[in-house]
Amino acid sequence: MLARVQSCAVLGIDGVALAIEVDNYPSTNHLTMVGLPDLAVKESRDRVGAALIHSGFRFPRGGVVINLAPADIRKEGSALDLPIALGMLAASEQVAGIRFGDYAAVGELALDGSIRPVAGALSMAIAARDQGLRGLLVPFANAEEAGVVPGAEIIPVTTLHDAADFMSGHANVSPFVTNTKAIFARAQEQTPDLTEVKGQEHVKRALTVAAAGGHNVLMIGPPGTGKTMLAARLPGILPDMTFEEALETTRIYSVSNSVSEKRSLIVSRPFRAPHHTSTTVSICGGGTGQQPTPGEVSLAHNGVLFLDELPEFNRSALEVLRQPLEEGIVHIRRAMYSVTYPSRFMLVVAMNPCPCGCRTDPRRKCRCTPGEVQRYMSRLSGPLLDRIDIHVDVPALSFEQLADHRPSGSSSVEVRALVQATRDRQRARYNGRFACNAHLDSKAVREHCAPADSAKVLLEQAINQLGFSARAYDKVLRLARTLADLENQDQIADHHVSEAVQYRTLDRQLF
Repeated sequence: MLARVQSCAVLGIDGVALAIEVDNYPSTNHLTMVGLPDLAVKESRDRVGAALIHSGFRFPRGGVVINLAPADIRKEGSALDLPIALGMLAASEQVAGIRFGDYAAVGELALDGSIRPVAGALSMAIAARDQGLRGLLVPFANAEEAGVVPGAEIIPVTTLHDAADFMSGHANVSPFVTNTKAIFARAQEQTPDLTEVKGQEHVKRALTVAAAGGHNVLMIGPPGTGKTMLAARLPGILPDMTFEEALETTRIYSVSNSVSEKRSLIVSRPFRAPHHTSTTVSICGGGTGQQPTPGEVSLAHNGVLFLDELPEFNRSALEVLRQPLEEGIVHIRRAMYSVTYPSRFMLVVAMNPCPCGCRTDPRRKCRCTPGEVQRYMSRLSGPLLDRIDIHVDVPALSFEQLADHRPSGSSSVEVRALVQATRDRQRARYNGRFACNAHLDSKAVREHCAPADSAKVLLEQAINQLGFSARAYDKVLRLARTLADLENQDQIADHHVSEAVQYRTLDRQLF
């Protein structure tokens, strides 16, 4: 008998619809699996066989052919165990596949017939909905993750027997619906407050501007001046994630198997801080195996990627940041696969002004020779620095600032309210085309970032004196647009341009 079970797989972060075709015919006992299965899928024969027996079923007698369609897509992982087992039961006439045409199924089988969670359940639920199916059978541990998808019935099952009973129409299971409102309500976690950072008010201002417009930031200064503390407090002043942003971010973590049961939907903006020994693959994603994994640039999507001690990173690991910073995506091509991951993030980097770190510290003498300083600075390429919008100096603190235990400056809650209002104005202006000013393309910059006549003169003088590139020119206009939005001004004025220009001068002084 021929049986057909709907299922899904994951390619990159996107779900792909599959069909598991199982034919059981009179012959000597043997099993053949076709359709580009990888080793984990081929091993499902043994897992499925033990699960069938321990669930009270029998292994089909005679010849069994399992086709994983479409045959031109490589099938990877253990998520096809459950649909293969259901197909074998239907083909051997042990269960009736009454609901096979309405529901897809995914899940890894244990030898005792219980169903274990799989990676990518959220993407697979979206794929099942998009192909017109009524719903998706998932392991119980994946129910909350997949339950955020509107328009799809998520049926949680714990054993193969439960799944067979549901698919045959002998049992009904209530669909699982995740309470997304409660998850967003819990999003206001305790985050470090800006007032805990002593002094550095001009740096806090720069971070406020960066958060309001989604701009990249470089902080440079001696060790112990608060660069890492300031970066760690940036997520606390970023605006709330929209449902669409939360869904896309969660899909990335879902395929990397980083979503836990208690955090099904990621509603807090990610903050990724990889070590400076991280490899190029760990930064951009991919891998040497057949299953690609998202890198740090994708795990930081819709959030912050913080690189501390920037010159200590591998040069090639830094250069792979160019495409994500420019396009918001990263293309990964290997011999076995080709995938595209979203990677729209705020880049925040920190570094010392020299190898010993004391070059700009007035109280400590720098021990570095000019050649050592030059080699240290030359680890960073000009094109990468050109893609960073804001360069800000973080000076050493005085004794009075260190001894002052009073809260310093505005709190994160107050700054976040200002940033949220500024982002709301930008979304309304761009009508969904762009999320913030930093994402504007060249055409949108000309349309929405035109300065006043007097500001144009100031901008011309700055460009002629500092030698800005065309990219830097656009970034200055985007920054000026954000500064005007912070003041709720429609026109970019002189002081907006002057502040934007001074955020671009630090690299010219030190490099």
